This record gives sequence, structure tokens and C-alpha cells, in this order.
Amino acid sequence: MNSSQISGARRTAVVTGANTGIGYETARVLAEGGATVILACRDAEKAKRAAGRIRAGNTRGSVHVVEVDLASLASVRAAADEIRSAAPSLHLLVNNAGVMDIPYQRTVDGFELTLATNHLAHFALTGLLLDRLLEGEGSRVVTVSSLAHRRGRIDFDDLQSERRYDGVYAQSKLANLLFTYELQRRLAAAGASMIALAAHPGNARTELWRTASGIERAVTQGRLSLLAFWMQSAEAGAQPTLRAALDPAARGGEYYGPASFFECRGRPVRVESSPASHDPHVQRRLWEVSEQLTGVSYPLRG
Repeated sequence: MNSSQISGARRTAVVTGANTGIGYETARVLAEGGATVILACRDAEKAKRAAGRIRAGNTRGSVHVVEVDLASLASVRAAADEIRSAAPSLHLLVNNAGVMDIPYQRTVDGFELTLATNHLAHFALTGLLLDRLLEGEGSRVVTVSSLAHRRGRIDFDDLQSERRYDGVYAQSKLANLLFTYELQRRLAAAGASMIALAAHPGNARTELWRTASGIERAVTQGRLSLLAFWMQSAEAGAQPTLRAALDPAARGGEYYGPASFFECRGRPVRVESSPASHDPHVQRRLWEVSEQLTGVSYPLRG
């Protein structure tokens, strides 16, 4: 997917974590195609520099920055209010930002940081922007998951990983898919034209790896790394997200990833997620728990 495939009236998109990596490449292509793109980022200064780089390119759209700390529900609510004030309608929300392999931490709201950043904050942001998205013709929510979701399991008795911290990233990426599928089911039941999709970047070289161990970085990063053949650039890693966001043939509930080498790299195609991600009982229960933890309910009926 590239900027030439964005057509029609100017559309407004929000991309979280858009100052670097997959988020930056996604925002850049959207802006080049003429979209109004809001970079929703924790570090406002880095986001402003990223916006400047996008504007300096072959850009037909406009780029704006909204500060949001996904580790704080108060910050998520403030960012949603700012976006709602600036955008009468939204056409695309890309839930991209995430953290991986960090020491155990609690957010200001008392949640385990990885789950809070990768899932709960995006659940809340999507719900707080939902009415604007429902007003946008052909609107979509694209949530970025990971190959790691296949190792994930949702332990409702230890959702904050107090007893077992190993596997928390995989749990959060599985949560991304469970959320996407349940959101799509609810949108369809309500008769909404808006759709929810998911994507994963394969093995992309991004700053997400900055918190990995030295050994992991040595074998995954750089063109001469031991696993370079299985890696791809952030620009290539953004292609599944862009296809989910832009492909007119895409349908709600679909999941996109790279085509080759066990979905590690290659052109973006529709892929299948793990059987665990399709469990309707877990989807509904996670949704209900997420509503309780975030205090955000979705204005959907049906």
C-alpha cells in the first residue's frame, strides 16, 4: 500500500506511537496520500520532530500532534477530548503504540504497564472516539498485534501478572486480537458501517526492540545480524497495517501480516490468528473486564 492508493475526500486519521517505527511509516504514507493525520504520542517533542520530517516530504495532507501517555487513563481521556475538539469526524484510528520486554511496573491507575499500554489504553481511546468514528464514512479501527500473540493466554485470575510476569507481552498482543474481533462483532450487530481489523508487522526493525536483551538485539538488529534474512524494515513492516487501513476490499474482522517466512517478512496478505484469539467467550469476558477497569463503555446497541 502506498500514498497513491488513498483516494476521495480528505480523511482524518489518528495513529498512536507515530513518532517512530511502524507508526511513523503509517502516518507518513497516510499524510502523503492527502489525509489529515494526528500523531498521538507520549513524547510531544519527538512527535513534533517526526511531524516536521513528514511535512518535509512529498506530503499532500496535514500533520498534527496530540500528546498522550497510554500509561495514564487521565491522559487518554484528555487526548480524546483534544482530538474530538479538533476533528468533527474521524475515518481511521490506528492503535499502534506498544511496549515490550520491560521490567514489571504499575501505572498510575494501578495496572501492569504492558497490558495497560498495549491493550487497556487503546480499548479506552477507541471507545472515547467511537462516536466520531461512527460519523466518518467508511471508517476503520486497525489494531496492531504481533506474532507473539500465538504464545499468549489470558489469565483472568492474574490479569495484572502479579504471580506470573513471563509472557505478559504475548498476553497483551492476544488481547489486541480478542478486542478487534469482539469490536467487529458488536459493530456488525449494531448495523454500523465502520469496521475493525488487525495487523502485525512480522519481524520489523523498530525501536520496540530497544528494551530487549543484548543477545536478542545482536541476533535481530542490523543488516549483518544472525537473523537479518528473517527481518524487514519498519517501512515494510507498516505495509500490513496500511493494507488493513486502506484496502477497499478489506472486510471487518480480517487480520493482515507478511506473506513469507512464517509471516516474518514479505508483502501484506490476509493471515490467520491463533485459535485462542477466536474464542467468543474470552472475547466477551475480556471486553467486560476492560470496561470495568477503564470505566469506558461503547455507545453501541444491537
